[in-house]
Amino acid sequence: MENSRNFLIAMALSIAVMVGWQFFVISPRTEAQRQAEQSQATLQTPTTPAGTAQDPALSPAGRESVVPTSRTPEVTGQTRDAALAASPRIQIDTPSVSGSINLQGARLDDLRLKGYHETVDESSPTIVLLSPETIGKDAYFAELGYSGQNVGALPGPQTLWEAAPGQTLTPATPVTLTSTNGEGLTFTRRISVDDKFMFTVEDSVQNTGTAPVAISRYGRVVRFSKPEVAAAYVLFEGLLGHFGEEGLQEVKYHNIEEDKRVSPAPTATGWLGITDKYWATALVPVQGQGTFQPNFRYSSDGRAYYQSDYLHEPETIAPGATLASTSRVFAGAKVVDVINGYESNLGISHFGQLIDWGWFYFITRPMFWAIDHLYTLTGNFGVAILLITVALKLLFFPLASKSYKSMAKMKTVQPKLTELREKYADDRAKQQQEMMRIYKEEKINPAAGCWPVLVQIPVFFALYKVLYITIEMRHAPFFGWIQDLAAPDPTSLFNLFGLIPITLPHLLMVGVWPILMGITMFIQMRLNPTPPDPAQQMVFTWMPVIFTFMMASFPAGLVIYWTWNNTLSIIQQSIIMKRYGAKIELWDNLKGVFSRSKA
Repeated sequence: MENSRNFLIAMALSIAVMVGWQFFVISPRTEAQRQAEQSQATLQTPTTPAGTAQDPALSPAGRESVVPTSRTPEVTGQTRDAALAASPRIQIDTPSVSGSINLQGARLDDLRLKGYHETVDESSPTIVLLSPETIGKDAYFAELGYSGQNVGALPGPQTLWEAAPGQTLTPATPVTLTSTNGEGLTFTRRISVDDKFMFTVEDSVQNTGTAPVAISRYGRVVRFSKPEVAAAYVLFEGLLGHFGEEGLQEVKYHNIEEDKRVSPAPTATGWLGITDKYWATALVPVQGQGTFQPNFRYSSDGRAYYQSDYLHEPETIAPGATLASTSRVFAGAKVVDVINGYESNLGISHFGQLIDWGWFYFITRPMFWAIDHLYTLTGNFGVAILLITVALKLLFFPLASKSYKSMAKMKTVQPKLTELREKYADDRAKQQQEMMRIYKEEKINPAAGCWPVLVQIPVFFALYKVLYITIEMRHAPFFGWIQDLAAPDPTSLFNLFGLIPITLPHLLMVGVWPILMGITMFIQMRLNPTPPDPAQQMVFTWMPVIFTFMMASFPAGLVIYWTWNNTLSIIQQSIIMKRYGAKIELWDNLKGVFSRSKA
């Protein structure tokens, strides 16, 4: 029993140290670094947003061709609305997004997500995903174009495409753009959009000249700042893509800042882009028609930028011939069903990996699936979490029952073990030998008490991952004051749960649910005998308090799960111990705690 208890203590302290290190060291350091970089970015003058001719992307065919660049106008304090008004545009209006396409460069650089707001207040502004290049650090856009040599002007960042007036891009009404280069090439672009977040771009290039020409398609996603919210160790944010046999490639912001450029091997299939916690912008090049060279870039010369781009191998268009291609641009929220639907329905290989399920995806994905299906039945993700906890308890009931049965037997033989310790106090080897004999005779597994904790740890982290990364949990309400299961409990004991109008430091935001979690943890620990060692007694006494403060910063949904799980464990353990005639130590332990506190 003592070895089992020591193992539990070591396990709990390991978790506490790991989470405490993240909370008190890593997160403040990351936040300080972000603020410093943000301050530096505001002092920088806009210059060039993308790779330059001195940094060419070599096409797989060996022909030097580049992803074009555009020079940012000298703009000081230009608002987003002013930037939008400065160029001709085609409006976008779908059930999920609103915005416009910039006819200069045919860029997707104005996009709002209708169904998502900045806060839980439905009257707060909707999320802005993409913004024009000229507004400063918040600029973020996607662009498709052509590159080549000795073929005249090709559509790029500065090209002003033509479009019939009055067009609006909706799921029912695609729009058509045209451009000519004056040297026998006519470009036609048909853009359509579904009712979610996928744009389909059908391009055709007609050669009306007398000589063949070779051109390369390119695409790029350009961003001028990192996410303002510091990333957590459980989540990937940055530049990513999936490329044929190479599989998933993830490049974190700090890594690309050091490496400047990462170029996976050329591939015929794949996708690439930039992802945040909840949102992403990704390009899906033409699949299976030749190869393309993917690149991830960063430049700090002048105006810093991050860029995911690709350059397709050159293709020759004979006189009188037309080159047709279809590519796609995803820009929106990383809704699990929507992303999975694009993977299966559009044949975008491994597109589901746009969502960071982590190394333990075989746990996190089923966990989300179960919670999501329970949500469809209950209409409340919090209730779904409570039900999944009950389901997990039922699933592991035989293991927990066996564990608590063994613990109950341990209590019945405790007097014998105490007698052995006294009898063989000077012979530790003999003491252990006799204890193991008793365990064998009574069919007791001294380590059985560890199994419920070991089972709970992967479930805990899987639920944490699901709550943290899935947009379905964002702003999902429970009951009462919990209006966002993915955010910490907003109440605090130290301002009397809002009765005292003061702003508290983050460390003192200890809400109702973390306190309930601490109470249930305290009760669960007091069901067992108080350990004889004074150091262990101190750990057992203070561990619930430490976990209460530590868990206060975790998502409320996770704290609710932990509290409910503790409650079920208390009931289950009490019933099993009573069934096997073991004394429930709760009241005696509580009396001991209060008597020591009075003393």
